[in-house]
Amino acid sequence: MNFEIPFLPERTLKPRQTGLTMMMDKGLSNRQTEYFIDSCGDLVDYVKFGFGTSYITKNLRIKLAMYREAHIKCYLGGTLFEAFAVRNMFDEYRKLLDDLRLEVAEVSDGVIHISQDEKLQYISKLAEDYTVLSEVGSKTEADELPEDEWISKMKTELEAGSYKVIAEARESGTIGIFNQAGKAKTSMIEHISGEIGAENVLWEAPQKEQQVWFINHYGANVNLGNIAPQEVIPLETLRLGLRGDTFFNFLPEDLKNQTTESP
Repeated sequence: MNFEIPFLPERTLKPRQTGLTMMMDKGLSNRQTEYFIDSCGDLVDYVKFGFGTSYITKNLRIKLAMYREAHIKCYLGGTLFEAFAVRNMFDEYRKLLDDLRLEVAEVSDGVIHISQDEKLQYISKLAEDYTVLSEVGSKTEADELPEDEWISKMKTELEAGSYKVIAEARESGTIGIFNQAGKAKTSMIEHISGEIGAENVLWEAPQKEQQVWFINHYGANVNLGNIAPQEVIPLETLRLGLRGDTFFNFLPEDLKNQTTESP
């Protein structure tokens, strides 16, 4: 850091197990990627190539090499996995991961219907060679899951080999663990956290207010995902209490109660 300041929370360091930040790359150019890594690459653990953008992204292998050199692990969006799965091309998908030298794979069923048993088989097979992140939750409001189903799916997917389970919110933050207004479904999230453990979940939280909610409830080292590139540094200031929304979270009581009036 650039200077000393006391009473900040202790942040985990890479390679982290908690306090993860996942940035969503929806089409950064290689020059933008270079600038991003130079600016805040040390703050990011995972980069997700959102939905099917990896199919279109120019110079994909060059970009992956840049992230790799910066010790940022990349993976392809779950929608791309589903695009291969629906075409009965799981073996081809695994070959693609190897060809791109990826260490992480996402398994989701947010667009197509995959039975839970089949999804667990995908997770188990991929976990033999990759770090698996499996996503729970639908991408449409019509297919919303009841709380108990969120929990049962997360439990079985962790048991099948998932490293973390992703709580669906989409890049808009208006589905899954949030309502259409972007507000946290508090009781559901707390139920999931109590049964699964907040540290085992990568919570998609693209909006600032959502990030604040999670930091207020689970501390500086909560796992957060679907963060836009330009929001990585602002998120870190939220984690550290260096932004008004979380300013008082980590201060000792005597400083919290201290007035700001001049003597």
